[in-house]
Amino acid sequence: VVISTKLEAELAELPLAERKELLQEYGLPESGVELLARQSYKLLGLITYLTSGEKETKAWTIKTGTKAPQAAGVIHTDFEKGFIKAEIINYSQLKELKSLHEAREKGLVRQEGKEYVMQDGDVVLFKFNN
Repeated sequence: VVISTKLEAELAELPLAERKELLQEYGLPESGVELLARQSYKLLGLITYLTSGEKETKAWTIKTGTKAPQAAGVIHTDFEKGFIKAEIINYSQLKELKSLHEAREKGLVRQEGKEYVMQDGDVVLFKFNN
């Protein structure tokens, strides 16, 4: 991965919209730092899934091939032990909508069980028994 420290320093100083414009001027789809992070995850066999509530959205890192109950266990061991199901939509679908509520109304949120293999960018609500 080749990174221009000068360009990265310039990008760091700019607001998001201007950052995107500058990257377009250079014909780059993303910054070198973003590329480095993405390639590092790929080399290490890692993916990210998201949980979201009223107060916060949080990203969690897991190994590629992790099943839903084990992913839930990263948050808390009780989630893995009492796992019932996971309600899932991928971020790539969700970002096109206004809310998770709209995704549910359109039937885009899937119910997945214990054998579901988590995918990079999954937005998840775990259902479990205490």
